[in-house]
Amino acid sequence: MSIKSRLFRREKIDRYLETDKKFVKTMSAVDLISLGIGAVIGTGIFILPGTVAATKAGPGIILSFVIAAIVCSTAAMCYAEFASALPVAGSAYSYGNLVYGEIIGWILGWALILEYVLAVAAVSSAWGAYFKSFLSGFGVNVPSAIVGPFDPAHGSYGNWIAIAIVLVIALMLGHGVKSSVRLNNIIVFVKIGIILLFVVVGAFYIKPTNWHPFMPFGSHGVFAGASAVFFAYLGFDAVSSSAAEVKNPKRNMPIGIIGTLIIATILYVLVSIVLTGMISYTKLNVADPVSFALQVVHQNWAAGIIALGALAGMFTMMVTMIYSSSRLIYSIGRDGLLPKFLGELDQHGSPKHSLTTVTIVIAIMGGFVPLDQLTNLVNIGTLIAFLFVSFGIIPLRKNKDIQNHQGFEVPFYPVLPIVSGLLCLLMLTQLQAETWIASGIWFVFGLILYFSYGLKHSRLNNPDNVE
Repeated sequence: MSIKSRLFRREKIDRYLETDKKFVKTMSAVDLISLGIGAVIGTGIFILPGTVAATKAGPGIILSFVIAAIVCSTAAMCYAEFASALPVAGSAYSYGNLVYGEIIGWILGWALILEYVLAVAAVSSAWGAYFKSFLSGFGVNVPSAIVGPFDPAHGSYGNWIAIAIVLVIALMLGHGVKSSVRLNNIIVFVKIGIILLFVVVGAFYIKPTNWHPFMPFGSHGVFAGASAVFFAYLGFDAVSSSAAEVKNPKRNMPIGIIGTLIIATILYVLVSIVLTGMISYTKLNVADPVSFALQVVHQNWAAGIIALGALAGMFTMMVTMIYSSSRLIYSIGRDGLLPKFLGELDQHGSPKHSLTTVTIVIAIMGGFVPLDQLTNLVNIGTLIAFLFVSFGIIPLRKNKDIQNHQGFEVPFYPVLPIVSGLLCLLMLTQLQAETWIASGIWFVFGLILYFSYGLKHSRLNNPDNVE
């Protein structure tokens, strides 16, 4: 077999379904939406509507969120079709293996590892700092030495609160998906309740004059705002990692993915309407615009609740991403491209080894590695996955093993998948050169790992598995 044939050999859907049937199917459409909202709605909902309104869009930020949601919805529908047709673990990694070939699957898996691990590590670090600030409001002073970067020369020994919260979430997930999802659902409902509390309280202080002019920066400002807030929607793709553990995935996966985007859009738009109505957009370029607006109207009691909502937002995001990353690593180990033990399930149908591995990596990075300059890599990993999933609808429809899957299908085929892919390319061109250089190093390392280990140990070396 030529090297090209080996690189682009494709997995069989039947083998994935057979391997993944050991997972316990417990998740409903509501659970999936909760996971998605947990990933998408974080602290950004309390910050972005204010800062982007002040610097780019004015009250037109309301339209910016709608435009960004429309752009994201094209990719979301492509994910929904894949998840409905291929109810297997691994998200875009597994989809790539099935419709493009192993090398593309590996690249997508490597991109998603970058997205998930960096996202959780960065948020865990922020959660530690935020939790320290939250406790100080109650007179509890946490030593800065255990909530900062690892810099012994200046008396700082790592963010141990970040490490602790990652370990707590991992222990929760290791205890069982059903109980973990139930707790996540409760915290997501609390978070949504806090967001709606702000909307209701703030609505009494809206002054319609604050919405004039509605587009002070013109239509260009609205589109610039849409570009800036586009990344606020990223995370819904993590829902597709859970497909092997979902009841009736053909129905529930599309509901979970598209439902997440709809609810997130409604919440972002509501916050934007109220925030820009409470106070002039010119005053919102502050670190905490929602809390600031509440203080301006003398509702300081609500500002403390918003802080609690921010902590809840970060917590549920970490739950979803740690869960998704463990399923991703399991999937790559299942195929032999990473050590085989990572692709094993315990007697309860849980990938304990992959969960332990990602927990250790995330805890170390969140606790000891400065991540400020690396978080842009989260966006490039996500957009690369979006790009291939969007264009992948075309070979998916032509795949003779998956035709007539009788699940959700992207409308306006093939125009909408192509438009989605082109939009992802456009967003990729907006990223900074430093991001491309850093990601290039990451992908070179990934290809070295694939050619030195994965190609040799791949389960596709068994002729029975090759399509």
